[in-house]
Amino acid sequence: MRDGEKESAVVEQNPLEPQSVGMAIAQELQENPVPNHEPNPSWFTPKRLLIIFCIINMLNYVDRGAIGSNGVNGSLQTCTDSGICTSGSGIQGDFNLNNFEDGILSSAFMVGLLISSPIFASLAKSHNPFRLIGVGLSVWTFATAGCGCSFDFWSITICRMLVGVGEASFISLAAPFIDDNAPVAQKTSWLGIFYMCIPTGVALGYVYGGLVGGHLNWRFAFLGEATLMLPFAILGFVIKPLQLKGFTSSGSKQVLNKEIVAPEVQDLKISNGAVGSLTGREELNDSISKKFSLSKGASKISNQVTRFWKDIKVLLINKVYVVNVLGYIAYNFVIGAYSYWGPKAGYAIYHMNNADLLFGGITIVCGMFGTLGGGYILDCMHSTISNAFKLLSGATFLGAIFCFSAFCSKNLYGYIVLFSIGEVLVFATQGPVNYVCLHSVSPSMRPLSMAMSTVSIHIFGDVPSSPLVGVLQGSSFTVSTASTKTAS
Repeated sequence: MRDGEKESAVVEQNPLEPQSVGMAIAQELQENPVPNHEPNPSWFTPKRLLIIFCIINMLNYVDRGAIGSNGVNGSLQTCTDSGICTSGSGIQGDFNLNNFEDGILSSAFMVGLLISSPIFASLAKSHNPFRLIGVGLSVWTFATAGCGCSFDFWSITICRMLVGVGEASFISLAAPFIDDNAPVAQKTSWLGIFYMCIPTGVALGYVYGGLVGGHLNWRFAFLGEATLMLPFAILGFVIKPLQLKGFTSSGSKQVLNKEIVAPEVQDLKISNGAVGSLTGREELNDSISKKFSLSKGASKISNQVTRFWKDIKVLLINKVYVVNVLGYIAYNFVIGAYSYWGPKAGYAIYHMNNADLLFGGITIVCGMFGTLGGGYILDCMHSTISNAFKLLSGATFLGAIFCFSAFCSKNLYGYIVLFSIGEVLVFATQGPVNYVCLHSVSPSMRPLSMAMSTVSIHIFGDVPSSPLVGVLQGSSFTVSTASTKTAS
């Protein structure tokens, strides 16, 4: 009996005993049960959330347009045969960039965006998604300010990559938040309003970059963007966070961490039978804490990677999601080629002196009406995945016919009418295609589905399309030239 009493006393005195840890967790769960759902803060009405996310999305794309504008991007120094030189302007002139380096700046953000989008989506399962948006916007703010303070090609390139990192969190998580808070009968319309900010933001970016770069300096354009985004980055940390459907609250995360620690304590107890032989409790505590911190960190990373690959496999076997993304890739492939080669083709075919202005104006107007119209029509049809695919197939098919017919027209005004109708139909797919991405998966998979959709449409869509079309165009030009020489 005395030996048993001594053993029980040792168990009570040792706070690291597995039984005592398990009892403590159970007692804590009983006293502080984890809430199933945290009510949304009263400050965040659904419409207010939509307005804030639309402003943030527009700022993202204003930055895309600004760096491509003449006022910010600028030009190299030029010299005439007589030796008269005109100084360069903008980023290209200040840093003396060649065309290749200048092209890298416009797409460097894609590196950060493509790498970080899946990471943020995966972290949303263990961290509050609203706070992750705050982290991303903070990175975006400091990165754009860094662009304004850059001193050479590499410094601004790194900052442009970090801009993509900041944007990744917002792109992956904003659409699920909007879908959660939108009225049931207007979900696709709200998504349409959100994605309407893409063409509008790019167009405003060209105007903004031209005005600020022309009257002040290109650096002030980036500093202005950072200033405008800073309040929203702060808001992501100050305001009580929203919760996404299908995700646990912060309280459950803390309990989960404690549940993970308990078996680690048990493993250490079993593997280290000489615990009682240590001379001091301080030495024991230091050794255990170091071992716990290392094992816990490695366990978290391993769990995140394992969970990510499991989720990727779930997406790959989801036929609805895969078909939708494949169609979205094809759509972006064509849009990417159109956006780059369209003005050049318009100039070559119709001899437009203002091809950039005409294409830009048509894209802004048609992008707004098409994106809003597609979402509104799907809501009128009742928002279902089946109806979304019907709208996607019909709008894409008719849009392709009108756009192709536009370039076959010999009359400039006929071209403008046909191309405008085609662009309205093509942009009408924005709301429905993202609706399918959100609703073809479980709520907990939505951030990752949006992230992988974004990664796929850029890697296989608009990024390679312009160079590939250029290669095909060059090959056809070579063949036609050779045929002409042979005929002559």
